[in-house]
Amino acid sequence: MFAEVTLKLFSGFGVTCLLFLLTLVMSLPLGLIVSFGSMTKFKPIKLLTRAFVWVIRGTPLMLQLIVVFYVPGLVFNHPMQSRITAVLIAFVINYSAYFSEIFRGGIESISKGQYEAGQVLGMTKTQIFFNVVLLQIIKRILAPMSNEIITLVKDTSLARTIAVTELIREAQNFVSVGLIWPLFYSGVFYLVFCGLLTLLFGYIEKKLSYFRIM
Repeated sequence: MFAEVTLKLFSGFGVTCLLFLLTLVMSLPLGLIVSFGSMTKFKPIKLLTRAFVWVIRGTPLMLQLIVVFYVPGLVFNHPMQSRITAVLIAFVINYSAYFSEIFRGGIESISKGQYEAGQVLGMTKTQIFFNVVLLQIIKRILAPMSNEIITLVKDTSLARTIAVTELIREAQNFVSVGLIWPLFYSGVFYLVFCGLLTLLFGYIEKKLSYFRIM
């Protein structure tokens, strides 16, 4: 029985890892783009971006999942065919909004003097950003970013809301036949995964420790 439960949970954990990785790969660059939109001097884009972030951060991720999956069918008579796709859309939109605020805080924390020094040296704005500013931003946002990424690992469990068979849903299937321990056993998978991420971020933080933030 233990082997059977483990195999089933590993199957669900595979879906959890897939959701985590795809969400991360897509939401990080999108979050950076949204952060640029929220900092632009062009008012319409800035207001639109800020409104988007406000709505997404102010509503539950579970509600966003339900909207993405059910609204196309109810309103446009074009139901969402793939549950995994619906989960990814909701997760990417949600986390891009959170990541955008972290990016914005990191970018705005860099003093203007560094940009001015780069311009004096004849560097373009792009060169200044990627060669001078970017690593400092990464150092400053690493702690809040790692916190959000670890939260994402656990938020993947919300996919069960629309019947995606991830780790927790696989464990719940055993609860329905009278076995409660697989639900607690699934927590071990999350603990190990989050523990590995914590070690990874600790290693990255040490690598970036030569940046001294005053």
